[in-house]
Amino acid sequence: MPTTRARVWVGCVTLAALAGTPMRTAAQHGADGSEWRSYGGDTGSTKYSPLAQITPENVGDLAVAWRWESADGRFDLDNLRAYYPALQIGNDTSNVSINGLKGTPLMVGDTLYLTTAMSQVAAIDAATGETRWVHDPQSYAAGIPIMVLGFSSRGLAYWTDGQTERIIWATGDAMLHAVDAATGEPAQEFGDGGSVDLMRGIRRARRDPPPINYSVTSPPVVCNDVVIVGSAVSDQPRFKESPPGYVRGFDARTGELRWTFHTIPLPGEVGHDTWRDGSASYSGNANVWTMISADPELGYAYLPVGNATNDHYGGHRPGTNLFANSLVCVECATGTRVWHFQLVHHDLWDYDPPAAPNLVDITVDGRAIKAVAQVTKQAFTFVFDRVTGEPVWPIEERAVPSSDVPGEWTSPTQPFPTKPPPYDRQGVTEADLIDFTPELHADAVELLQGYVHGPIFTPPSLIGTGPGDTRGTIELPGYTGGANWNGAAFDPQTGLLYVPSATQPIIPALVELGPDRSNLRYSRGRMRPPGGPDGLPLFKGPYGRITAIDLHRGEIVWQRANGIGSPAIRDHERLRGVDLPWLGGGRDFLLLTSTLLLSGQQTPGTDGAWVLAARDKATGELLAEIPLPGRAIGAPMSYEVGGRQFIALTVRGARGGPPELVALAVP
Repeated sequence: MPTTRARVWVGCVTLAALAGTPMRTAAQHGADGSEWRSYGGDTGSTKYSPLAQITPENVGDLAVAWRWESADGRFDLDNLRAYYPALQIGNDTSNVSINGLKGTPLMVGDTLYLTTAMSQVAAIDAATGETRWVHDPQSYAAGIPIMVLGFSSRGLAYWTDGQTERIIWATGDAMLHAVDAATGEPAQEFGDGGSVDLMRGIRRARRDPPPINYSVTSPPVVCNDVVIVGSAVSDQPRFKESPPGYVRGFDARTGELRWTFHTIPLPGEVGHDTWRDGSASYSGNANVWTMISADPELGYAYLPVGNATNDHYGGHRPGTNLFANSLVCVECATGTRVWHFQLVHHDLWDYDPPAAPNLVDITVDGRAIKAVAQVTKQAFTFVFDRVTGEPVWPIEERAVPSSDVPGEWTSPTQPFPTKPPPYDRQGVTEADLIDFTPELHADAVELLQGYVHGPIFTPPSLIGTGPGDTRGTIELPGYTGGANWNGAAFDPQTGLLYVPSATQPIIPALVELGPDRSNLRYSRGRMRPPGGPDGLPLFKGPYGRITAIDLHRGEIVWQRANGIGSPAIRDHERLRGVDLPWLGGGRDFLLLTSTLLLSGQQTPGTDGAWVLAARDKATGELLAEIPLPGRAIGAPMSYEVGGRQFIALTVRGARGGPPELVALAVP
């Protein structure tokens, strides 16, 4: 990318010196003291801070210390049109939004670093919230990235060799950028004047004509001196030929490509024979769209590889389809595969691993294990020895239903972990239906008869239009989970893994586009949840929950609804006078400290306001709800500056304003 497109916006405050110590290498023990140098606190995605100034006794006193408005707030629809008139936005603004401020800030020295929905990066005074600089790579000039996602960014990475310090991130237009951490100026020796084109070497990746079909929304991970990057590829392709989601490692100093891992194997590579009828030559996706974890001490990275083209019909890619839907361990320095495990064979449910693997040190039956835990959309937790890839507890291949969709290929079995137990509802039975009153349950049973339903991994079916035809297959968990990119948090003090999840069933709609529009026999159409009685959910709650799992024993310790629940359900006329339990909803964004479990709630608190919830780690008991100026849209983190502990997270803007980064502290 020409460097003339980049702009640096500098505030009026003095730049403070940044800490020059090398990055901590322990990848499973949480953030290093007062700082937060990786998206998940450490490169093992524990989301744990050892800070203890905020306690169960004073957490209720937390209050907003400062608020920072997204640097994207300077944009409006008119000047976005001016930046890329070729997109012909017109009056359709559904994907023209700056609200995707989903990032979790990093904290180094006394500075926070955050990437915005429009892929700008800001340096912010950690004590006051004042802007120090903003770097604008103008990635939006390439157009709206991948229409299904729009403008969105989840974070960035920090690298230092003890002297040079860089902020590194990837953008919606598939560029990898590096800037000086102190000034925001491009690192000229990195790639082409501070930038690397990530579309280079990727088959079928396209910038022109827009919209581009290859993008990046999640942060890279830095493992020693290698920057490891995944990608986002459109989930709704019109053709079976799609960009492959290769994972690559780049030199943190020079931006030089060190290695490429072929998630869809080339001829002669391991796994190529799992793509029958030559489908490896044209199939795409199998990309790591979410976060990657790494263990710098071992020199290994852990890739949660997503599903292949397309989401709910695999007739054009017969076979089990390695390395799609797999957890793959590679060497950070070379990209060489160390081990892998396929979590779903020939995916028909969009059950790609959605979250960063958690690197955990556990003791099982007296044996110390360096482990990796992968939570999934289908509500399983797969736990492996992260050195050898051996399952910590047995994983069984069990028979699953086959598909009757014309041309489909179905794997006869799928892997089921024997431990830990599932943390959310799986499959559909009448016992799962809404049961707040006997009448509601009877109505739900009648409604269920119109759908194909059964155990988990019941394949999608065609939706009929004639008398007696079904309204499709209910998929539970749906393609949004179970777990999702919110991921899990791990407490190295206790060995507890905390998983936020949601009960969100969906009906996969398979549609025929016709040969004039597509060469896919079937494609994913408009998805919808199954309707329940009088607008209520078809299934009983809770609809969102947090589960604490003891990874030393592989057992659930506690499970709680993550909130009181939607007023639309609680105040429904058919539930008047019914004493309802907490119903929860959505998935919380979790943060662990040495004293608390904190979560940015996805449903209003008990008084109807958006809150940061504080819980007892051992029991899940709600200790306090701290009001927020908007709904949480990014994961919280914690840091200390000037002897004061802060909690920071991103929220939606108040009254339609720009989204914000909010920092809370005890007054």
